[in-house]
Amino acid sequence: MSPIDGAPVLTAAQMRAAEGQAMAGGVSEAELMQRAGEGIARAVARVAAGRKTLILCGPGNNGGDGYIAAAALQRQGLSVRVAVSDEPRSYGARRAKAAWNGTVEAMADAEPAPVLVDAVFGTGLSRAPDAAVQAALRRLASAAWLCIAVDLPSGIASDDGTPLGAVPGFDVTLALGAVKPSHLLQPAAGLMGQVRLIEIGVAVDTKIRVMKRPDLPQPDATSHKYSRGMVAIVAGSMSGASELAAMAALRAGAGYVLHLSSDPPSGSARPHAVVRRAYAPDALREDRIGAVVIGPGLGRDEDARERLETAIASGRPLVIDGDALRLVDIATLHRHEGRKILTPHGGEFAHLFGEMPEGKLAATLRAAERSGAVIVHKGADTVIAAPDGRAILCPEASPWLSTAGTGDVLAGAVGAMLAAGMEPLAAAEAGVWLHAQAARACGAAFIADDLAEALSAVRG
Repeated sequence: MSPIDGAPVLTAAQMRAAEGQAMAGGVSEAELMQRAGEGIARAVARVAAGRKTLILCGPGNNGGDGYIAAAALQRQGLSVRVAVSDEPRSYGARRAKAAWNGTVEAMADAEPAPVLVDAVFGTGLSRAPDAAVQAALRRLASAAWLCIAVDLPSGIASDDGTPLGAVPGFDVTLALGAVKPSHLLQPAAGLMGQVRLIEIGVAVDTKIRVMKRPDLPQPDATSHKYSRGMVAIVAGSMSGASELAAMAALRAGAGYVLHLSSDPPSGSARPHAVVRRAYAPDALREDRIGAVVIGPGLGRDEDARERLETAIASGRPLVIDGDALRLVDIATLHRHEGRKILTPHGGEFAHLFGEMPEGKLAATLRAAERSGAVIVHKGADTVIAAPDGRAILCPEASPWLSTAGTGDVLAGAVGAMLAAGMEPLAAAEAGVWLHAQAARACGAAFIADDLAEALSAVRG
């Protein structure tokens, strides 16, 4: 049982293919099930701390994993019971049940236990479980001290974060072989508790993974302000938002931040480390600019459109956020051949790319390919996708980020990473990671100014 930081993410179909490849290579289905069941047992024994355990088994291979886990716990001398929603239907589940040396109860009639393990349904579910199964699961979960889901809580679609019924919340979810999209996509992610990975020895080939701590650019003895990255912030009608982005870029590690606005404030403006100049179209011709951030507080008038067109035409690496996402044209964006990152929230994403019936992950991958840009699709379940099909799913960050200006801070942090020379997907991941860590450091009821300030403390 291990943390999921950086772990590969597989859809249900990809997981089946990976298991099929393992079996084609000589690993039997029975061996895969044995590995999964024993891994579940080790994890349950660790967190249950000797408490009585009830394992719920379904009719398929997820239930088979549950029977093997129960047998393994029984061999360790732990108090374990098994209750079933239905008799085993797959060959693997029937064979696994034969290994269980104990009674089998009906799930509908089972008495609760302090530790509940849900192995009824796992990956690949396409419809809601029977109403009686849902009711029994909710009853037993509500009475348990600790609830553990095997692979996925029963009633969760694997690939798009959709609950297919009334699914109770769990304390721990044990992902088998690989993380699944719904472990991190809302609203399902809110039901998972802590997600931990159980390795079953299956080779995984995927372009999608969970966010991990990035390798952040670090200065050395030869560094200077320009080598650390120069970020130009193109301001508009609401200077507060662009000032937040500028401060965030500095606090995230940029060596030089240039704030370009129509009416630069006097020399008393803080922080003094931000260089403030009057905006002019030729200001972006400065060869040392490593990234241009445009959108925070830009406005949506004709002047804002002209500034966005100038930024795109400059060829400089771009971070496009806020108002600029309401103005940008995807066809025009394709004319920008440099590195570019778009950071839309849900409403901005729908404006640019339309609704997403295929789910957030698939929609973000589609948007990245269509735009030729890395997309940071913000939210409680942020998804980062690149045009080449790579994607990163981000664990839920602090809910206190739901306050004005935090998106401007993210844009500035991403801009600093891009200006430092990171490739766009890595720069986006680093910015999102720093943003989440700063929010965690701020605690509760912080404001965007606090968040920008906190980037320095988590930057190391």
